[in-house]
Amino acid sequence: MKLNALWRHSNKLFKHSFALFTLSSLSFAAFAAPLDKSKIQFIGPLAENMQLKPFQTAQSDTIISNLLPQLQLPVANFSVFDKKHSWQPFNKVNALTLGGLQALKFNIETTRFSQGTLTLKGIEQGQLFINGELQKADNSSYKLALNNGSHTAIIVAQQVANWHDVILDFAPKTPSDNITLSTSQTKRLSAKQLFDAPTISGLSLAPNSEHYITTTRRFNDKTLNQANNVTELKNTDNQTLYRFEAEQPSNLIWSPDNRFLVYLLNGELKQLNRKNLSIKTLSTRLEGASGFTFYNEHSVIFSWSNPASDKGNDKLTKHYKGLQDRWSYARSVSQVYMLDTQSGLIKTLSQGPLSHSFEDFNNKRGKLLMSRPVVAMQASTHPETELVELDLKSNKLTSLGKFKTFNQAKYANKDVYVVAGPDFKNGAGRALPKEMLANNYDGQLYLLTDGGKNVKALSKQFDPAIGRLSVLNNGDALLKVTEHDTQPLYLFDLSKQRFKKLNTGLDIVEQFSYSNERNIEILLSGTTASSPQQLKRFNISKNTAKTVWDSKPLSYANTQIPTLEEFNFTNKNDVEISGRVYIPNNLDKTKKHPALVYYYGGTSPVTRGFTGRYPFNLWAANGYVVYVIQPTGATGFGQKFSAQHVNAWGNYTSDDIIAGTQAFLNKYNYVDSEKVGNLGASYGGFMTMHLATKTDLFSASISHAGISNLTSYWGEGWWGYLYSGEASKNSFPWNNPELYSKHSPVFSADKVTTPMLLIHGDSDTNVPVGESLTMYTALKLLNKDVELIEYKGANHQIIARDKRFDWWNTMLAYFDKKLKNEPQWWDYLYPND
Repeated sequence: MKLNALWRHSNKLFKHSFALFTLSSLSFAAFAAPLDKSKIQFIGPLAENMQLKPFQTAQSDTIISNLLPQLQLPVANFSVFDKKHSWQPFNKVNALTLGGLQALKFNIETTRFSQGTLTLKGIEQGQLFINGELQKADNSSYKLALNNGSHTAIIVAQQVANWHDVILDFAPKTPSDNITLSTSQTKRLSAKQLFDAPTISGLSLAPNSEHYITTTRRFNDKTLNQANNVTELKNTDNQTLYRFEAEQPSNLIWSPDNRFLVYLLNGELKQLNRKNLSIKTLSTRLEGASGFTFYNEHSVIFSWSNPASDKGNDKLTKHYKGLQDRWSYARSVSQVYMLDTQSGLIKTLSQGPLSHSFEDFNNKRGKLLMSRPVVAMQASTHPETELVELDLKSNKLTSLGKFKTFNQAKYANKDVYVVAGPDFKNGAGRALPKEMLANNYDGQLYLLTDGGKNVKALSKQFDPAIGRLSVLNNGDALLKVTEHDTQPLYLFDLSKQRFKKLNTGLDIVEQFSYSNERNIEILLSGTTASSPQQLKRFNISKNTAKTVWDSKPLSYANTQIPTLEEFNFTNKNDVEISGRVYIPNNLDKTKKHPALVYYYGGTSPVTRGFTGRYPFNLWAANGYVVYVIQPTGATGFGQKFSAQHVNAWGNYTSDDIIAGTQAFLNKYNYVDSEKVGNLGASYGGFMTMHLATKTDLFSASISHAGISNLTSYWGEGWWGYLYSGEASKNSFPWNNPELYSKHSPVFSADKVTTPMLLIHGDSDTNVPVGESLTMYTALKLLNKDVELIEYKGANHQIIARDKRFDWWNTMLAYFDKKLKNEPQWWDYLYPND
């Protein structure tokens, strides 16, 4: 009996063990579960009397794709062929079979990258769309790979035998692949929204402010990398009077008498009559022309470029004539011309081997301002620019001076405004101790008088960095500036010699155009850190703005935007360092969460734009607390602050980032100090590498287009020696080798302990891809945790839509792997095979 009992017990154990073995060897996807029908919406039948279903025609894909946008809208009902249809819960559908088309819609929420198989049972002819993209089917089954976020699923059903038999099953690939169905209309922010949403890419206000032009750009799944642009002429009631759709105009300008809108289209200069909308061709064969502006009612000034000849490109060698010859456009020459709109006759206003850039004109005095390089190929880190004035009656050309630092010039009645660095005119704009070298990327405003003999610095005590300059009829200057992390508009009152900030209600003014009436209006577009783009009309005398157009209800309705908090701290030098923190919605602050730290590239602060190449709001929507810091060296905080960028190469910047991150962790105690990532691009990519040699504060790092060796960047980057003219002012490998070696991250690669992802475009002309290859080689040989991703055909920035989405996904997937212990997304994007 004992032997039999033992045998029976052993047999049970064997069967149990075999069952466990069989279970563990099966894919977890075998355990499918039906989706809750009460959280799925149904609509139909749509066009129930159609003779043929779409799948029975050659135009099936087009028919369905045209209906899809309507199905995606967050509306309760809509009409098809004058019949109203309403969405209803799927579990309340009683019909066995229906004609026409039917659709199912449901929202999927994921809190991490999730994979699985969705199977449609009972739908004989159907298509599944996730976030507007058609999914590939395998016998009514769809393999899904869903990013962390909100997803809209649409199923278009064309043939169903019995709706009672329709079941939707989801089988997760692994136990961690969870999805949740939601009936809520509120969604998290998505990458597609940020990139595809309509934006105003161009604007212009008529001189009398009665009409304005906007160019709206948008992307979608159909056009892919090709933007859909629409340019419209509108009146003060925002009614469209004329629309350009297929072919887009450029160089739009208004005639001084307010009668015409002139623009360039396919190399032809066209004139649109604002009253009767008739069109006249003023000139043809203007390829290479740009920068059109009316000099008077019948004369137009413009620049015309003569591209470098292709002759000799088939040679085996290229003989460099100077440092700039690495630039593809270095040998192109551009001159200034004037066109008579009545006869079509064109005359040249500048000539010679040197390019001339049009700056401004004064038609009352018959004068024209132009700038030109002193010599064609200048071997200098600060090339000289000559500002010249042309008398249009006598053709006499007068030099107003040669300057080492120069950005822009405009007439101020008889005098001339100039935007340039602090060192302009032998340091006329310096507001620094003698021992400090100025950062000439910190734009200053000057007034040249007496034909350029005298100069007055207007912004010495004005901390914002001057950017774009426009001049009103009374001589006052309208300025777009960088002020801390904002880019507002200021008005400089010439008579009172003072700056006044304009209350536009925007953190970032992207574009602006103004009227020339006595009561001046400004048309402008921009964003805040938490609000997408708006178009506004601003009244200068009232200092008030009125919203004309807002992208939020168009593309961000029912979207959760992460909250924003200001976070500043005082560094060891008793200087306040600004920052801001993006916080995910509905964050459980009783738990620990990962964080990302981002900082500037170059010397410009990280602006408060709603979106951009580095989408802080999207990162927060994916569960990261995001800290953006403005460390020492940025412009917009005063000359002394920006001057510390010079010859530092990370000294002060890294100290601020480390101290700022520690202060951030002390305040935001729900951030996991063991799960903090950092990233930056260009100079910020250099900072990422540099920080990795100085601290183990971060758990994962990303460097995009970063500089690993200051010497090779200085010599190989198209503009490396020019940028180094400020960042390494007066320092060269032969007179300051310590700067070039000690501050180059590759020379300290053995100190790196933080896992690092290097990203680079393989066609980067600004920071050549060799900078990342050098660091990758060093870290690999040192057996460090490093990854390198190259984007084929990409330059310094990732611009194309498909590459942009892949790039954003790559960065988030890497941080998910390193900071959330979720490697699945990264492994899906970059499998080890």
